[in-house]
Amino acid sequence: MSTPTASGGEARLALGAGILCYLIWGFVPLAMQAIGGLGVGATEILAHRIVWSVPTALLFVLGARQLPQVLDVLRRPKVLAWLALSSVLIALNWIVFIWAVNSGRLLETSLGYYINPLVNMAAGALLFRERIDRIGKAAMGLAGVGVVVQAAALGHLPFVSLALALSFGGYGVVRKQVAADAQTGLFVECLLLGLPSLAFIAWVQSQGTGHFDDSFATVAWLIAAGPITAVPLVLFAWAARRMPLSAMGFLQFMAPTISFMIGLTQGEPFTPLRAVSFGFIWLGAAVFCYGAWRRSRSVAAAEKVVQAAAAAE
Repeated sequence: MSTPTASGGEARLALGAGILCYLIWGFVPLAMQAIGGLGVGATEILAHRIVWSVPTALLFVLGARQLPQVLDVLRRPKVLAWLALSSVLIALNWIVFIWAVNSGRLLETSLGYYINPLVNMAAGALLFRERIDRIGKAAMGLAGVGVVVQAAALGHLPFVSLALALSFGGYGVVRKQVAADAQTGLFVECLLLGLPSLAFIAWVQSQGTGHFDDSFATVAWLIAAGPITAVPLVLFAWAARRMPLSAMGFLQFMAPTISFMIGLTQGEPFTPLRAVSFGFIWLGAAVFCYGAWRRSRSVAAAEKVVQAAAAAE
């Protein structure tokens, strides 16, 4: 299956959307920690993220005039099945992330999102016939060494990192299979997850263990979790359908770098062995970026040759 690409102005918009979504994701840990600091548990935060994403996603659908497309998707079992799978993957990613950032494991989440671009690259090669050259293989090898060293530093496999990388990498792959625009897909995902999430919120509130009515700050943060969640996902899904997975992976190095710096400033343990692990990961990222730069130069040179030939005619 070929990878959808864009050209001209749409390609520049896709690049801008990708950059913005990863910038937002880089600072999302601070929002999740703020909510967790108010005493809200990871499962309840997840439920509110989903429920309050529904009206936000609906606004995107209405703004893009895609309500007829939503109704069409709801009548297509195959598309619904793909979106149900992507919903499960993103919910898994969210719950692991929320728990990790509120458990002093922000550096582990950072490692996971450094690994994710290489998962994307492998998926691009296996599923979308994107060729991995020697530079890409070297980047993946260095990252693999980094994961092994991280396991030695932690005393076990970096389960948080691997769960985040694989779940979000899988989400990106599945969303590329969905024959629906970004806004439509996200809204349907939120609907699929929204009903059980709303039922869970109602249950914990009825048991007196919910936190939605604790304070104005709690209400404000939980409602804000909706747009904080939905906006970057719309940007990501829109860009992912117009860019190669490898290019999206290149941009994703922005988010874990921001999260890594936040983790360091918050005093998370950073032992020499963990430093060696991240050193391998960063070296792999640098090699990956070098390969992406070389490919972009080759493409630009080829385009100039084509333009020159067309002008000569």
